[in-house]
Amino acid sequence: MSRSPQLPCFSSSDDMSKLLRSEEMTLCQVFLSQEAAYNCIRELGELGAVQFSDLNEGVSAFSRNYVSEIRRMEEMERRLRFFAGEIEKEKLPVPADYNIPGAPNQKDLIDLEATLEQLEVETRQINGNQEALLRNFYELKELKHVLNSAGAFFQEGAAIEREQQAGILKYDEELGGTARHLSFLCGVINRAKIPVFERVLWRASRGKALLRHMEITEPLKDPATEEEIPKSTFIVYFQGEQLKIRVKKICEGLGATTYPCKEAYSERKQTEMEVDKRITELIDILKETHNHRYRMLDTVVQNINSWIIQVKKVKAIYYTMNKFKKTDTGLLMAEGWVPMSQLNDVDIALKRGTTSAGSATQAILNTVTTRRTPPTYHKSNKLTKGFQAMIDAYGVATYQEINPAIFTIITFPFLFGVMFGDLGHGFIMFLAGLYLVLKESTFIKKLKSFDEISAMMFHGRYIIMLNGLFAMYAGLLYNDIFAKSLNIFGSSWYPDISEPINKGIQYGLDPKEYGPLPSHNYSGHPYPFGIDPVWNLAENKLTFINSYKMKLAVILGLIQMTFGVVISYFNYRFKGSTLDVYCTFIPQMIFLQCIVGYLAFMIFFKWFTVNTHTAQPSILLCLISMFLKFGAPLGEDNELYANQHIVQSALAVMALICVPWMMLAKPFIERMYPRVRQAVILNVPIQTLVVTVSNYRHPDSNYLTDRNHHGVHPFTYSRSLRVFSLRVKTL
Repeated sequence: MSRSPQLPCFSSSDDMSKLLRSEEMTLCQVFLSQEAAYNCIRELGELGAVQFSDLNEGVSAFSRNYVSEIRRMEEMERRLRFFAGEIEKEKLPVPADYNIPGAPNQKDLIDLEATLEQLEVETRQINGNQEALLRNFYELKELKHVLNSAGAFFQEGAAIEREQQAGILKYDEELGGTARHLSFLCGVINRAKIPVFERVLWRASRGKALLRHMEITEPLKDPATEEEIPKSTFIVYFQGEQLKIRVKKICEGLGATTYPCKEAYSERKQTEMEVDKRITELIDILKETHNHRYRMLDTVVQNINSWIIQVKKVKAIYYTMNKFKKTDTGLLMAEGWVPMSQLNDVDIALKRGTTSAGSATQAILNTVTTRRTPPTYHKSNKLTKGFQAMIDAYGVATYQEINPAIFTIITFPFLFGVMFGDLGHGFIMFLAGLYLVLKESTFIKKLKSFDEISAMMFHGRYIIMLNGLFAMYAGLLYNDIFAKSLNIFGSSWYPDISEPINKGIQYGLDPKEYGPLPSHNYSGHPYPFGIDPVWNLAENKLTFINSYKMKLAVILGLIQMTFGVVISYFNYRFKGSTLDVYCTFIPQMIFLQCIVGYLAFMIFFKWFTVNTHTAQPSILLCLISMFLKFGAPLGEDNELYANQHIVQSALAVMALICVPWMMLAKPFIERMYPRVRQAVILNVPIQTLVVTVSNYRHPDSNYLTDRNHHGVHPFTYSRSLRVFSLRVKTL
């Protein structure tokens, strides 16, 4: 659903109450004229207060009213993607546009479409010309390299001819053969294909063709992709026209380019001078072409961000209009959910859209009574927005339920601090979040240039700041700063050692008294705040700290789970669902307290009644024996208090009873009493349903008469309704 503008704070108590529950929604019907529909939806889109329903669910996406307009927008998006690719190729800096433009009117949209089409045609024409010029340019560069390599090739060819005249290359004199002059073919080939070229030439010519090649050190590029391709010049020596045709076909098959090359040095020199002249001319033409292309793309760069936003908004408008249904009068009918607090704003936006379109038919807005469950819409501000997004990632609350995101503002940073618990690192995190909060007006302007991680950190700036703040508090409780302890108030423990301390000797500190004499290791009062720093020196530091944090996690977990169950109670009471209170809330609370609550009780009991001089029973073993050793005595060494096994057995029985209570009671009652199920579905109190059933009269006035004809007296039928009402009340 579209969200309304985010407000930094709420001024009235009514607005504060809206944070606790989602906005009250109402279903509305809107009737629009076709000529004013675009402008009205544009105004509603900028308002962001309506979630439209699809009235054409059974209609194919290709058979709806505004398919052609959506295709136009997709074509414009394709053109914008084309321009974005061209801008990226040129590595042009895109200026950050911090102003979000509105959707254009239909006249401006036509002008924008024509502009994009003209720019695309011109850009593609320039690209085609530039590609042709580059292809000609690189061909001339290749020809120049062939001419430069020809001198070395022809020296080797002259040596081969001398060998031929000396008899190394034999000919068949019996058939009247004579010594012939060697032919050659020059060109350029991809360096990676040279081994294949050699093998194919050898097999095709049966060893009668000779290949020589030389690497080109200058990088040559593909005109279409602008990728560098390593190439080499080559020359193939052969004899005969048949072999020449065969060599040309091999070159074509492997993508090699052949170039004419004269054997005489003077002719080659003249050709090389002409090539240099043409290369110089092409360089000037390419510069002018590139400058013209740069100027054209520079005009696109200035507007491309706003164009992209405008096209997306227009596409969203037509996508929304495809959900509307045509009436017999030619109007468009739309249905959507609107917050009750913004009904007046929606009406004003519709009137504004109708006026701007110049339509004589005014838009009609009607509220509709329905039994459908409305969507959940939470208003949020810059503080609650991050926490709301985090809660919505796990699940969106049902309509008018208590919004857990409000409580998460405190509980999530607090639990993070319990986990993190370091004063130094928490302070660094707090400073980072505080900096983002204080500079948020500056960063909002640069938000579009942020990468994904940076944008995510900025949106969660309040979460980071509060996480750091609570981590500092937990770090003080743990007396932990950069994994070191602080001795602020002075330790309450001190050793009573009269002899020198030797390395490797352990000393124990005990706060308890030994008989009539008090302990000399304890000052008599605990450390004022947090954990005593002496634990940083103790050998059993990890054992103590881990045990302490584990028990603390159990207690905090119980508090949070209990809080969640209590919130569900208020949700049930708000909906008037007494059935959920008795069949869901009560068994959940009993089950939770019988197991986790009892575990927390044992933790506190052991803390307050600890005796360091006797072995203490394990809380975990006590909880396990609660089910595995049901009803059996635990023994003196494993009992925290007298008759513990009786208490644990009773709690286990209560917890087991709650399981079928939670799973079966509500479905059984709904099945036995269908009206109760209807009350649950309609989200109405059962008492309201009782009144409805008791006063029920069928729309057909002859209904009771028809029942009487079948042998049922009207008084008997009404009495059965009254009995049903009494049964519902007894629930």
